[in-house]
Amino acid sequence: MVQKYQSPVRVYKYPFELVMAAYEKRFPTCPEIPVFLGSEILHESRSDDGAIHIIERSCKLNVDAPRLLKKIAGVEYVFFIQKNTVNWKERTLRIEAHNETFANRVVVLETCSYSVHPENEEWTCFEQSASLDIKSFFGFESTVEKIAMKQYTSNIKRGKEVIEHYLKELISQGITFIPRWTPPPVCGQKDESLLNCSLLFPPADKLDADYIERYLGQLTPMQESCLIRLRQWLQETHKGKIPKDEHILRFLRARDFNIDKAREMLCQSLSWRKQYQVDYILQSWRPPALLDEYYTGGWHYQDKDGRPLYILRLGQMDTKGLVKALGEESLLRHVLSINEEGQKRCEENTNIFGRPITSWTCLVDLEGLNMRHLWRPGVKALLRIIEVVEDNYPETLGRLLIVRAPRVFPVLWTLVSPFINENTRQKFLIYSGNNYQGPGGLVDYVDKDVIPDFLGGDCMCTVPEGGLVPKSLYQTDDESESSDHIRLWTETIYHSANVLRGAPHEIVVEILEGESVITWDFDILKGDVVFSLFHSKRAPETSHKEATLPSTSAAGDNMQLIDKTWVLGVDYSRMESPLVCREGESIQGSHVTRWPGFYILQWKMHGPPPCAATSLPRVDDVLASLQVSSHKCKLIYYYEVLASKDFSYMQPPSDMQH
Repeated sequence: MVQKYQSPVRVYKYPFELVMAAYEKRFPTCPEIPVFLGSEILHESRSDDGAIHIIERSCKLNVDAPRLLKKIAGVEYVFFIQKNTVNWKERTLRIEAHNETFANRVVVLETCSYSVHPENEEWTCFEQSASLDIKSFFGFESTVEKIAMKQYTSNIKRGKEVIEHYLKELISQGITFIPRWTPPPVCGQKDESLLNCSLLFPPADKLDADYIERYLGQLTPMQESCLIRLRQWLQETHKGKIPKDEHILRFLRARDFNIDKAREMLCQSLSWRKQYQVDYILQSWRPPALLDEYYTGGWHYQDKDGRPLYILRLGQMDTKGLVKALGEESLLRHVLSINEEGQKRCEENTNIFGRPITSWTCLVDLEGLNMRHLWRPGVKALLRIIEVVEDNYPETLGRLLIVRAPRVFPVLWTLVSPFINENTRQKFLIYSGNNYQGPGGLVDYVDKDVIPDFLGGDCMCTVPEGGLVPKSLYQTDDESESSDHIRLWTETIYHSANVLRGAPHEIVVEILEGESVITWDFDILKGDVVFSLFHSKRAPETSHKEATLPSTSAAGDNMQLIDKTWVLGVDYSRMESPLVCREGESIQGSHVTRWPGFYILQWKMHGPPPCAATSLPRVDDVLASLQVSSHKCKLIYYYEVLASKDFSYMQPPSDMQH
């Protein structure tokens, strides 16, 4: 049965042009409508005189349906095609929409129209009609029909509220009148109404001078020309969302207004944003509670230039614990959400202060920074995050203030600085000790009444104080991979492994040159294990082997490489003395290789020492044996091979430490 809907006529007591300006604010995303996740322009055209404007969009919607139904259907979201035809001459907008998802099973048609009120040309009418025809849906036709109608009707009222919301927003910005469409002026004749409208809708081939000064800042004629040409190229060739002028301008500035280099950089970034749905991250990303407690960063008012101010207490952050508890993926997504929020705050401050604010200031406190922060996997994760930010958020950092830099900071700076763009490095100001206090310090860039209390100011700062992340919160690969987040990186730092009696976990590292360094870092999550390092000239054969425990048929992530026929001292040799690692311990170590060949890292279950034949077993030994035999050991580990010359800044070779 076809379900139909016809709305009553709704009246907005505002002119058509102003209502259209409010309506366009719903795109490409609309936080005021949670089910509307975003849109992408598929096609756009205009008539020669500009009176007819047609836009066809693909709209992404989230359906509030039971998880089981979504799983059966095999989709998380549904897509609709929406065609908007606005006639500025007749002052009408016709909206036609149909579903693209499950089009062969479900047919959804919707028609909406905005037009001038027949009795008052300063008012606008709205009408809406829709139909739903469910042909077949895996036997859930009735359920889908109820869900669809319930969600559709609940959003009808919301639609009007959203238009009212954006109308009030326009009025609060001083926009109460938008001139009506008029035919293009005769050559040489000026049309004042079009000039007055340029602040809201700058022409595609030209940027109005007032618009530039108000929203983009001072540009030379050549810089303006580069911006116009790049924007035109995007409009002609790019299928999808066209970036805002200030976003395009950032990429031009990052490439010194070399239009070819800026275009290449921008296109790669747009593809990256589309592939990983970065445009929706502020709506979709909800930081884990652990980040709220242990990630020592947050927004804090603005600096003297009106830039949003972000404070990062890096010295108080347990970077190693955050990587192990959340993984690089969550940390990256959190950093991306911070950058997206920063751009949003820049736009808000542009409206508040009446001048272009296109970047933010970051204040980094290094009090507490030590060698723990130079943990190699953590530094590697930091470098990868810097690389992603540099590639996709150029020229968003206006100034970086680093205070209380300790002696270890030059080591970190040596590792990080090569990955930072030269233009960005020039914005760094570094203060050691208490040099940030007094003239020439923070007060030159941040108003005294917003300097945080922990830096000697009077302003209470809500940025978390951080601390060590409990090891009980550390994740294994299995747990991190079960996350629903879209992966932005295809590789991970840590691997997980299960160790059972009779089934040690082993990994092989092939060394082609004698002078190399194998480094490792692992945490024992459960049970006690013995760690050893062996060398063999023979290549071991990879094989999964079963544990001797019948209660555990699957050893999980467990690999055994040393063949049972191999003889220690003949087929392979021990390179490091066995190290007993207790539950909860974190082990880091390294080994300088002397010969090429195959190095095997082994973790095996640790049991109690054998009792003498004449003595009775001790109670503690019996209890330990029972405990070990009934539980598998679990660990997470990371290893890397370095050239010996690249290892000079780390601990001495053949060193294992807790």
